[in-house]
Amino acid sequence: MKTGNDWVKVEFLSPESDMIHRPQTDELLFYRQVASGDVEAITENCRQHRFLDKEGVGTLSKDPVLNLKYHFVVTAALVSRICTENGMEMEQSFRLSDYYIGKLDFASNEEEIEKWHNKMVLDYTRRMQLLKQSSSLSRPVSECMNYIYAHIKDRVTIDDLAAVTGNSPSYISRLFKSEVGVPVSDYIRKVKLDKAKNLLRFSDFTLVEIAQYLSFSSQSHFIKLFKEETKMTPKKYRSMYYGTHWKGSDDDFTGDQLM
Repeated sequence: MKTGNDWVKVEFLSPESDMIHRPQTDELLFYRQVASGDVEAITENCRQHRFLDKEGVGTLSKDPVLNLKYHFVVTAALVSRICTENGMEMEQSFRLSDYYIGKLDFASNEEEIEKWHNKMVLDYTRRMQLLKQSSSLSRPVSECMNYIYAHIKDRVTIDDLAAVTGNSPSYISRLFKSEVGVPVSDYIRKVKLDKAKNLLRFSDFTLVEIAQYLSFSSQSHFIKLFKEETKMTPKKYRSMYYGTHWKGSDDDFTGDQLM
């Protein structure tokens, strides 16, 4: 086939054919560290700028920026799948991958691409860390959390969670409080407010739009709850943090991070 002949020419005539790819064990270790929630190891990986290390890495494009974007997509695809295989809710994992890949549209140089790569792998790693810490949760409570995440835009009630898990509302209420430490309503509110923080930091939605999107009863109710949670109004929060990236605190990785 012509395509095969073309590949043979590239393989044997290009100087790059002499390049030896880095050992697969290096990549496997990296992905295992993400999947196991090893924040310290991944933070060190980012600090060393390993993503920009071109030694032993295949060339997917002659354009260095486009080449790095292609490698970013490969990393996102593999990370999302290995995290799913290790317990992350599939829809959450794939939507998170889509979110970060979408950020490549606005990255015009290698530094920006590396910034989003590091944010992505640390986000996944911290989520996996939290997941491992909560691995002792019962199946009904895990199902509740997955449902709350998937329906964060809706008004989720204890009756909804009871129906999803096939248990009574009173049983789910007691079980959730026992295992998570807070009532279901408090957990839902916390997840919604974390989502609101990200919308305030990374979008141009108005307060009214955010309140409606997250199904708060009103804008004033949203502002009241947000102020109770953060000790500042949504407007003040946006003025302080708009466009900035997370610092790595536990709160930054609770709920629907950067989605």
